[in-house]
Amino acid sequence: MEEIWSMFCAESDCISCGGSSFEFLTHPSSCTSHALIIFFNVVLLFMFLITMVKKSSSSRTRDGVMSTLQIVSAVVNGCLGLSFLFFGFWILQEKLRKHHTALPLNLWFQALFQGFILLLIGLTVSIKVKQLPRTPVRLLTILATLFAGFTCVLSLFAAVLNKQVTIKIALDVLSLPGAVLLLLCAYKCCKYGESDDDVIVRNGLYRPLNGEADSKYDGDEDNESVTSFARAGLFSNFSFWWLNSLMKKGREETLKEEDMPKLREAERAENCYVMFLEQLEKQKRKSGFSSQPSLLKVIICCYWKEILISGLFALLKILTLSAGPLLLNAFILVAEGHESFKYEGYVLAITLFFAKNIESVSQRQWYFRSRLIGLKVRSLLTAVIYKKQLQLSNSAKLVHSAGEIMNYVTVDAYRIGEFPFWFHQTWTTSLQLCLALVILFRAVGLATIAALVAIILTVACNAPVAKLQHQFQTKLMTAQDERLKVLSEALVNMKVLKLYAWETHFKSVIESLRKVELKWLSAVQMRRAYNTFLFWSSPVLVSAATFGACYFLKVPLHANNVFTFVATLRLVQDPIRAIPDVIGVVIQAKVAFARIVKFLEAPELQTARVGQKYNTGSVKTAIVIKSADFSWEENLPKPTLRNINLEVSHGEKVAICGEVGSGKSTLLAAILGEVPNTKGSIQVYGKIAYVSQTAWIQTGTIQDNILFGSSMDSQRYRETLERCSLIKDLELLPYGDLTEIGERGVNLSGGQKQRIQLARALYQNAEIYLLDDPFSAVDAHTASSLFNEYVMEALSDKIVLLVTHQVDFLPGFDSVLLMSDGEILESAPYNELLSTSQEFQDLVNAHKETAGSERLAQVTPSEKHLTSVKEIKKSFTEIQYKTSNGDQLIKLEERETGDTGFKPYKQYLSQNKGYIYFSLGFAGHFVFVICQILQNSWMAANVDNPRISTLKLITVYLIIGIFSTFILLLRSLTTVMLGVESSKSLFSQLLNSLFRSPMSFYDSTPLGRILSRVSADLSIVDLDVPFSLIFAVGATMNAVANLGVLAAITWQVLFVSLPTVYLTYRLQSYYFSTAKELMRINGTTKSLVANHIAESVAGSITIRAFEEEERFFSKNLQLVDINASPFFHSFAANEWLIQRLETLSATVLASAALCMVLLPPDTFTSGFIGMALSYGLSLNMSLVFSIQNQCTTANYIISVERLNQYMYIPSEAPEVIEENRPPANWPHVGKVEIHDLQIRYRANSPLVLRGISCTFEGGHKIGIVGRTGSGKTTLIGALFRLVEPTRGKIIVDGIDISTIGLHDLRSRFGIIPQDPTLFNGTVRYNLDPLSQHSDPEIWEVLGKFMDEGSNWSMGQRQLFCLGRALLRRSRVLVLDEATASIDNATDMILQKTIRTEFVDCTVITVAHRIPTVMDCTMVLAMSDGQIVEYDEPMKLMKKDGSLFGKLVKEYWSHMQSAESH
Repeated sequence: MEEIWSMFCAESDCISCGGSSFEFLTHPSSCTSHALIIFFNVVLLFMFLITMVKKSSSSRTRDGVMSTLQIVSAVVNGCLGLSFLFFGFWILQEKLRKHHTALPLNLWFQALFQGFILLLIGLTVSIKVKQLPRTPVRLLTILATLFAGFTCVLSLFAAVLNKQVTIKIALDVLSLPGAVLLLLCAYKCCKYGESDDDVIVRNGLYRPLNGEADSKYDGDEDNESVTSFARAGLFSNFSFWWLNSLMKKGREETLKEEDMPKLREAERAENCYVMFLEQLEKQKRKSGFSSQPSLLKVIICCYWKEILISGLFALLKILTLSAGPLLLNAFILVAEGHESFKYEGYVLAITLFFAKNIESVSQRQWYFRSRLIGLKVRSLLTAVIYKKQLQLSNSAKLVHSAGEIMNYVTVDAYRIGEFPFWFHQTWTTSLQLCLALVILFRAVGLATIAALVAIILTVACNAPVAKLQHQFQTKLMTAQDERLKVLSEALVNMKVLKLYAWETHFKSVIESLRKVELKWLSAVQMRRAYNTFLFWSSPVLVSAATFGACYFLKVPLHANNVFTFVATLRLVQDPIRAIPDVIGVVIQAKVAFARIVKFLEAPELQTARVGQKYNTGSVKTAIVIKSADFSWEENLPKPTLRNINLEVSHGEKVAICGEVGSGKSTLLAAILGEVPNTKGSIQVYGKIAYVSQTAWIQTGTIQDNILFGSSMDSQRYRETLERCSLIKDLELLPYGDLTEIGERGVNLSGGQKQRIQLARALYQNAEIYLLDDPFSAVDAHTASSLFNEYVMEALSDKIVLLVTHQVDFLPGFDSVLLMSDGEILESAPYNELLSTSQEFQDLVNAHKETAGSERLAQVTPSEKHLTSVKEIKKSFTEIQYKTSNGDQLIKLEERETGDTGFKPYKQYLSQNKGYIYFSLGFAGHFVFVICQILQNSWMAANVDNPRISTLKLITVYLIIGIFSTFILLLRSLTTVMLGVESSKSLFSQLLNSLFRSPMSFYDSTPLGRILSRVSADLSIVDLDVPFSLIFAVGATMNAVANLGVLAAITWQVLFVSLPTVYLTYRLQSYYFSTAKELMRINGTTKSLVANHIAESVAGSITIRAFEEEERFFSKNLQLVDINASPFFHSFAANEWLIQRLETLSATVLASAALCMVLLPPDTFTSGFIGMALSYGLSLNMSLVFSIQNQCTTANYIISVERLNQYMYIPSEAPEVIEENRPPANWPHVGKVEIHDLQIRYRANSPLVLRGISCTFEGGHKIGIVGRTGSGKTTLIGALFRLVEPTRGKIIVDGIDISTIGLHDLRSRFGIIPQDPTLFNGTVRYNLDPLSQHSDPEIWEVLGKFMDEGSNWSMGQRQLFCLGRALLRRSRVLVLDEATASIDNATDMILQKTIRTEFVDCTVITVAHRIPTVMDCTMVLAMSDGQIVEYDEPMKLMKKDGSLFGKLVKEYWSHMQSAESH
């Protein structure tokens, strides 16, 4: 016992051994007080372990944000603990230096033990207090406070007695406030501790009665699906143990989206958004609501605590890292035989192992927590941007197009989300440099100044480059926006481009924009290459300067100081090399941030002015507009709508008519609050339902589109389907109302889309119905049925405002508004208006005179009585939709599965000499690594060699160094070339593939999927892949070199390092099986977010009209979370892997150190020991950089994989077949022969056209009629080869159209398509994008039909399409429901123009309006994909049982019924 005590407390150290027992006890340096303090600490440790055991047995997790008190307590106690540890180490070092022994243990052991306990308890309780059981944690903190109070009193007493204050006394006194903070934490933050109620809730004895339980009650079922991170304890958190279950699952089977656990509450987008709003309000209150608070400041206020904690881990990492060179110095001294005490080598080896492990844990926590902050910021920004786009004003939409908004989310928010990860790098690099300079000063004295100057010069050279890079990055983003704008416009309107044969032109426009983008891309990448070169060569410059200074200052060079210097430099070089990346990320984030801030400051809709109030019962008039002006754009000299006065009472039906561009749709938009009210007032009372003129359909089932967020009421739903004549259509669809419809309703006809919109409005059961020309897209019978069933019956007691061009419906309305040039000319019932208003008479007469009405009158229906619509209507029977063999149109997004090996890398490198550039870069880096090893070997072999002069030693070292920098320059330049050339090639292939793909691809692929590839994925391929690839190769080479040097010098390490290399390989393959799937799921879920945003931007008016903003916003939050989960688990998996690898590399290093200690002293020269350890110390870091870069590259390369999926879409027939080109004047007659034409849309789907045969003679006017969905538009598609025939052929003027190129075919036909499309640009550009015609020709065409108009309505757009047809002057002209959106007067102009301008052309007209086809030479009637009849219209009408005759009678009766209303 005495021996143990003497080891602990030597007599010489025992203060006042002979003094009074009181003094013996109270002196802070006495052995007894040290023993007492150690005893107290053991008690605390025991209490702490009990608390933790209790915690792990409790299944409860309490997820919450840390309070300020917790953070202060963590910081204070953390600093105190570290101070005690450093104090202990310092005492130990001094003891060893002076006495060459560590005995007695009392002073340094007590300080180290106390520091350890303080760190352990202080940090755990401060951070995890909310998750610890209340009673034990309070007991623990009370004990800690009592103990701290006791030592504090003793120390103060001693200070007074001895009249001096030591470091030990100061630390003892400061430990009291730390303990008090812990006590406060336990009482303040643990007050929400587990009470009886909690236990009851947890055991499921109490659940809230309403279904919408708060998420914390989802306990049992939800706990499984929430990430294990939410339940992780301290050890699990620090070791990423919580991820094991997911990693195991990923190894056993391919992960799918449903395997993704949900995020914790704290990381969910909703939480982040709410927190953001709270902070925003706080900041606004602070600034007194005078100015908009800075977005950056608000985000920092949200996450400052998390930023601070990750910063503390970063600090700990830097401190432990800097201890490495000091230990190396001590090692060389031990190897040279200068041991401070016995077994010093062993102590150093063990210390090295622990230091490396602490460094690893702190760095992993720093990276993980920073990434987590980035994830939250990204989710928050996505939510804020989405919310903003729902409120954008019309003028703001002109500035921020849909493509740009998509870019803000997919590119800018992503770049800002990356920034927090790099944020601490900005200051840690500086701190690391400072610490390195201190270590250097100890090693080489004043020569350090030369190193400092070299570093300052490097940074100074970089400043102008960083400035330029910022400018170029801004230009690059603008160029990217421009390209995306045109590309997304082309993708949306691909059908129109194909019909007009404009793909080549649009493709070349996009290619020219891409060239501009590539110019800025190569400028940005060249600056980055220069940066990389500068910072990678900086260690060479620094060593040149330092050794040069050593020579001139006569500083002696020995193994210990040279390799302390080399080791320090090697540790600093990786952070220094990261500086260009840090600068790049900061610049990208800054540019992205500026763009998002600009978007968020864009003007919003002032919907408050419309004041939609819901107290409908008390108000007589529901819509009141008094002397109001409305204008789409601010400061227009002439408002869009002027002097509007309108009052609409309950149950009133108002029709709005007028010529094209008179402001009808704008009036509805004004009532919705979409158009700013510049003068007068508008009041709207009641819930609104709105049907837009261009149908807006979401991707999803038909049922989802009709319910639109409302709950299912089967009775009302059935009635709605009946009223909207949707029953028959649903029977034809493969899955009935559960059929998935494509984006923008691509797999539905125009009429079906409109009726789904009408059903959506009716199901909402609103009070005011705003219908914007919904009947134009349906045939006469359906229009008549809809008018009677829907408007007159279903909406009998509702307010209806219907914009229409069908004059026949007007008599059924209570009043008719006649609009012209933005004003209401007249407002009165039909008959009154007819007798008083000349303009209205002209409109009605125009309708009666519409081509062919006189013929229509000749065949007046013999029986005047009308078959009631009730009889026509097939009674609804509950349809049990059989599961069809046909599959859903919209496929799940394709993603690769399993390990694709090197396939995506080969795809990337096989572009434009990619392999050559890559090989050059690879060779360059290889030579660079060899040069570095040569440099250090030369130094190790000759530093203590008296025959080699210092000058020669330094000169050879420098020559090798300078040569290696030139090699680096070559590597940087080839990387830029590789990146730019591969990007150029990949994009041009992708663009070709997209423009050459058939329409079926666009029908089954949501736009968001394509857009996320050409925005987010392409941005990654452009900016990130090339450097990431070269760095991955370089870093791996460095790690192999480090391990190689270590093994070459101390070959005995191979016994440890070979198993380690094998384990590393196994760990990595284990990791990749999960990580790759996580990144792929991240890619596909990112498309969901992009798709939802694209749809919401397109349908924002409808969403606002139905007041569904909150539901859409919630859906967006949900999709953001679905996307965030794989991303979160992906970066956590990255840390999981690196942590395990770092532990392995620490083992290798410690083994090497032990070898040096165990083997006889003369085995190694001190130079080679120094070299081995300097490489060994940076082994951890190089291994981390290697794995990190490999993982990053593996994640980035998935973008290449995703681009590649759309690079080989099966393409349409060739654009031009050289050996089979038609004559220049083809078609010269315009004769079209159709032989047994059969068409199906997809291989396994049913036939849509079933054996059609007929001949259209040249110069004839052919009308094609039939009910909705009879195959009319498909026939037109076949003529233009949008779909290829399964069987049969079409011959035009003797040439089989399937034998010539698509461009030759489509450019020779004229078409006015069903959906009129305008592109961004001038009137001239819209009429003639290819610039094939002269200005006089264009003016002549404009003169035939156009008047001026600023905001183009549907009708005006249709006239544009007529202009395009007039300019083309084709022998074959197709009108696909071209007059649907035009009023009768304009229709007359159009028909007259066609009759005169295309007098000897073949005109094929698909029409719903019977008068449109009445003066045709021949009429083709279709039903269910077959020809029912084909003859002259007069003959058909006289024929019994004729389908055409039936349609004419329906149309006639529908006019009669409208007039009788």
